[in-house]
Amino acid sequence: MSIQQTPAIIDFVMRALADPTRRAVFERIARASEITVGELTQGSGVTQGAISQHLKSLRQAGLVAERPEGRNVYYRAQPQGLSPLTEWIRTYERFWTDRFDRLEQLLLADDASASRESETANRIGKKKTRNRITKKQGDDR
Repeated sequence: MSIQQTPAIIDFVMRALADPTRRAVFERIARASEITVGELTQGSGVTQGAISQHLKSLRQAGLVAERPEGRNVYYRAQPQGLSPLTEWIRTYERFWTDRFDRLEQLLLADDASASRESETANRIGKKKTRNRITKKQGDDR
């Protein structure tokens, strides 16, 4: 599945995860094997109606699945729902990898330069110390 074939799916996934509350709901679902709306509502500071709306968006984006059982509906994360997003990110991996490689080269060059400056300063310091010792020995005679 290429990015060009799935722009609507990517938009759904990004939109679904852009909302911080919805993202928190998704993360709670992902950490649980299955969880009900009531359990998601507890301690969330959000109403059950709002949780239900967030779940609807997550379902439409393919990020969660539901399993009705009696009066309860259990929700579980659908890891494959993140695939369009991971594919989209992977397309830019080369961009970031190139940038990180260049940053690493700059840092290594900077470290080498700092090391050379430190060695030079040490040599100068040692030379000055030797000169002082030599001078002092000459004065003592």
